[in-house]
Amino acid sequence: MSNAPTTNRRRISILGATGSIGCNTLDVMAHLGGREVFEVPAITGKGNIKRLVEQAKQTGAAFAVTADPDRYAELKSALAGTGIEAGAGPTALIEAGARDTDLLIAGIVGIAGLEPTLAAVAGGADIGLANKECLVSAGDLFTAAITRGGGKLLPVDSEHNAIFQVLEENQHHAVDRIILTASGGPFRDFTRARMAAVTPETAAAHPNYSMGLKISIDSASMFNKALEMIEARHLFGIRPDQIEVVIHPQSVIHSMVGYCDGSVLAQLGVPDMRHAIGYAISHPRRASLPVERLDFAKLARLDFFAPDEERFPALTLARIAMQRGGLQGAILNGAKEIALEAFIAGRIGFLVMADIVAAVMDRLDDGRVARSIDDVYATDRDARAVAASLLRKSA
Repeated sequence: MSNAPTTNRRRISILGATGSIGCNTLDVMAHLGGREVFEVPAITGKGNIKRLVEQAKQTGAAFAVTADPDRYAELKSALAGTGIEAGAGPTALIEAGARDTDLLIAGIVGIAGLEPTLAAVAGGADIGLANKECLVSAGDLFTAAITRGGGKLLPVDSEHNAIFQVLEENQHHAVDRIILTASGGPFRDFTRARMAAVTPETAAAHPNYSMGLKISIDSASMFNKALEMIEARHLFGIRPDQIEVVIHPQSVIHSMVGYCDGSVLAQLGVPDMRHAIGYAISHPRRASLPVERLDFAKLARLDFFAPDEERFPALTLARIAMQRGGLQGAILNGAKEIALEAFIAGRIGFLVMADIVAAVMDRLDDGRVARSIDDVYATDRDARAVAASLLRKSA
């Protein structure tokens, strides 16, 4: 499949358009010229059909897909007369990913985003990656597919995008360490006893960013940072012992790269997801973005401290997963999803999530590796099943 555009407009497909990544992507695209500049081969969402229809009409998308197969008739009816093709369910998501495009923004949360994103990779599209599970659950398979497809992998997470920006070309051999910054979430100053009593509502209140419920709780538990550690290993080809995490409450420095000569390069900016999204859309050029400029005169201080892995054991679990290798990342992620759902439902406490994940990782520490995507999905199912079983026994 050729990546050469058929028009002068840049083709961008968006998986997960109705979520925070998707909405911010469309905001950036509108600022950079909208339909005059961009063509949208495919756009997908899930339950928010009204928003998906509005986005499809706004962008003139060729194909709009809801992940929920039961909402197909509703979506098709709402798009009647627009000329926009409607689709629903997993097969339609994969078709959306396979549509000929220059750049695919992979913003679907969870392992559901893996196969549609791989469809775009196989077509040679560049990938603006915001889906953590592609690399956490299927890292070696995914990076091998990128190499075969010939597209570029452009990280959209602010931390990995920061590293991408300051990782000097032809200097990978000189990298000493990668330092991922973390806000610490709403519980960074809580005692462990106080954390044990928090609710999903308080866990969802991120101090610096506006994100979805599950992502916000992942930030509060630092499971998001655990996943980012595993992502960084695959994105930048570094050893697990070269990955550090530092708490930086202001979220102004998004991440850093330390070199063998002692230099540390950092990327700074106000907390705004449009920085990374705009960089991915405009790469290799930089475009003017509608984001607040950093005012150093008003920036009173920048604080840093080491995370307490007793209170945030997800970081330790990430290191264990990387050391064990194989499909331990998929196991960690699958178990975490089930534990997170149980916490949101009020079935377990906040700190119990990590206990469940650790137990599942130990139970499935059997040396399994991914020879195909089917192995990834099978391991994800196993991890979820074991986690569910442990939850039933503890009820």
